[in-house]
Amino acid sequence: MARKAPAKKAAAKKAVARKSPFGAKFLDQQKRALLEERARYVRSADTLQAEADSLLEDRDPGDVQFDDESGEGDTLAVERDLDLALSAQARDAVDQIDAALERIRKGVYGVCVASGRNVPKDRLVAIPWASERVEFKVGGLGRR
Repeated sequence: MARKAPAKKAAAKKAVARKSPFGAKFLDQQKRALLEERARYVRSADTLQAEADSLLEDRDPGDVQFDDESGEGDTLAVERDLDLALSAQARDAVDQIDAALERIRKGVYGVCVASGRNVPKDRLVAIPWASERVEFKVGGLGRR
């Protein structure tokens, strides 16, 4: 008679998301801080995008000079690329803030998305959109 392998209890259990370890007052403060940061980053991204667009509009199609004196391209192209890169970074920050606001809405704000452990309150005060504990954000130092 063949024996059945025991069912794995771990596989049968669904992962249960931990609830936020913080009270309503702290969550309200964080939500306000996140919304203020979001507005600031959106303004910055829009301003940088507008500056990049205006640099493109202000130049003639044949303005790029490739010689020994000017290097490869001109300063307007470099400024535009920088503005576009900074605008993209600001929009990425907005995405992270939106994710933090969603975690507040779901009741899991302050729980590390990598480990399920609580993110320290001081970290959340400093970086309200932080989704991971420091040891997971820095590439696993301390997880050895």
